[in-house]
Amino acid sequence: MIHLISPLDLSIEELDEILSLGQAIMQNPEKYSHVCDGKKLATLFYEPSTRTRLSFEAAMLNLGGKVLGFSSADSSSASKGESVADTIRVISSYADICAMRHPKEGAPTVASMYSEIPVINAGDGGHNHPTQTLTDLLTIKTLKGRLDNMTIGMCGDLKFGRTVHSLINAMVRYEKVRFILISPNELKIPDYLRQEVLDAKNIEYVETNELEKYMPELDILYMTRVQRERFFNEEDYIRLKDSFILDSEKMKLARDDMYVLHPLPRVNEISTDVDNDPRAVYFKQAKFGVYVRMALIITLLGLKDKC
Repeated sequence: MIHLISPLDLSIEELDEILSLGQAIMQNPEKYSHVCDGKKLATLFYEPSTRTRLSFEAAMLNLGGKVLGFSSADSSSASKGESVADTIRVISSYADICAMRHPKEGAPTVASMYSEIPVINAGDGGHNHPTQTLTDLLTIKTLKGRLDNMTIGMCGDLKFGRTVHSLINAMVRYEKVRFILISPNELKIPDYLRQEVLDAKNIEYVETNELEKYMPELDILYMTRVQRERFFNEEDYIRLKDSFILDSEKMKLARDDMYVLHPLPRVNEISTDVDNDPRAVYFKQAKFGVYVRMALIITLLGLKDKC
């Protein structure tokens, strides 16, 4: 059985197959509207979510399947103290595949050890968010036509941002990828990511707190919010939350073929005056998330032959 806990669970070849299938679904969604007839997806969301949970549900419904689950820990038996292991044992009897979001790093890994159905990590604390990474990769590949030979700027909360960690882990597998890591000193990428991924693989990167300086060099600018829920200290959050704000003046420094991505939700790190810029693709990116999750569900359920 295949689970998806980290982007590294997929080989480059498997990644490319899922992205190609996502692009095919994007071109002709009706062709795939009955692939999952009779199948059920369980969405186990111990943490609030809008895009990820609803895009999983939309993906399964678009494939002809059905959805069951819960949208917060308070509305599940977790509020009574039930363990993740026991929950997934039960859910395995009710559904064919499961998407889990949990505030604790490693919870989806624990679930996969006890599950009789494929488990998809829909975000675990500050650790990984592999389906957002698939969404990011599909967006970049579709708009830029490639995943190699690229300079990617990542701006905002690089310490707690699981989408950043997952995307770095995925992109370092492609040739000639360079990172500009833009953040306050307090929100730099974790040491393990710097040492065990970037340094270990001899990836070129720059750590800076100057967004404007590097804007002209970027192929992709990946903006992130400073996440209030990851801070223990409210004063630190307030001090750092407005560190970098992308506005139309800063966009004038960027190339015509540079695209702005954001995993959303946005707070105020991207000014609304950027939304009408054709290079602002974060809402298109959210739409691509449905297509790539459709491709992932088909793949993990072994239904590619029905397409």
